[in-house]
Amino acid sequence: MSRFWSPIVHALEPYTPGEQPKHQSFLKLNTNENPWGPSPRALEAIKDASGDALRLYPDPIASDLRESIASTFQLSADHIFAGNGSDEVLAHAFNAFFCGKDPVLFPEITYAFYPTYCKLYSIEHRMVALADDFRINLDELQGPCGGVIIANPNAPTGIALPLEDIERVLKANPDVVVLVDEAYVDFGAESAVALVPQYDNLLVVQTFSKSRSLAGMRVGFAVGQPHLIEGLNRVKDSFNSYPLGRLSLAGALAAWEDTAWFEKTRNQIVADRERLTERMQGLGFTVLPSSTNFIFASHESVPAEHLLAGLREKGILVRHFKKERIRNWLRISIGTTEECDALLNALEALL
Repeated sequence: MSRFWSPIVHALEPYTPGEQPKHQSFLKLNTNENPWGPSPRALEAIKDASGDALRLYPDPIASDLRESIASTFQLSADHIFAGNGSDEVLAHAFNAFFCGKDPVLFPEITYAFYPTYCKLYSIEHRMVALADDFRINLDELQGPCGGVIIANPNAPTGIALPLEDIERVLKANPDVVVLVDEAYVDFGAESAVALVPQYDNLLVVQTFSKSRSLAGMRVGFAVGQPHLIEGLNRVKDSFNSYPLGRLSLAGALAAWEDTAWFEKTRNQIVADRERLTERMQGLGFTVLPSSTNFIFASHESVPAEHLLAGLREKGILVRHFKKERIRNWLRISIGTTEECDALLNALEALL
């Protein structure tokens, strides 16, 4: 605490990211990073961009990247906003669409950054309880409210909503922005981007950190009708006009266009997820149905904190949350096939 802090800073409860150990002796299955690495084309593009041009500012509107993303979705570039990771894109969206309105709604168990943004921007919010099976209660996600936020698939549960459920939320809230955070959508869920032309209140946010293995480059984007994208740009240009550096832009563009690498690696992750789920169920775990690059699991007799500590002693990091309803669950990232086997061997020894 400091006497120089503003009242806002005193009241903040910052988001706590997953542990990033400074040495490489741990098997990291705690932050949902992609185990297969970036596209070779992306790495080559980053290398090629590492030249004299770094003395110049990057393209402030990420023209080439936005054009490529828009083309994939059969939209125009004015439907796309690019930012410094999806976290920054989300922060700008909270600032642009939810400030000074009625409380925004989001599930009680979801991405923990949402209440942090609300605190930072003095946004009232109401958290909606999940159903007994950890699915989102759609009937509670409707007005009167100042907006709705849905992580789809949800985190840390990994459960995805079908597209018709997203559309149901949009129809129930026509006068506020419905933000769909699709950080994990490429691992088995339906993207709401297809609904963007029909709904002027829909904003979809995605990231290059997960399915395209560029967590270290910090690239995210939003898809929405041009009036929403203009709102995001107004916030961006009042905060930082150059959110993406030349290396990030080059790497992201090449990664987006390397569809073969994208398909190969995500399919491998899905296959390893299903195999890991089946094997862990055989060890006495309940594993929620996942459409992500992680699983959410609870053992029938061994407390999660005991398993967390035991795995750490064996050099394996997984994620644990202290929120009461999920304190006996572990979120485990999908590693390579060999890393999944190492996890299973460690669990068998602990059990």
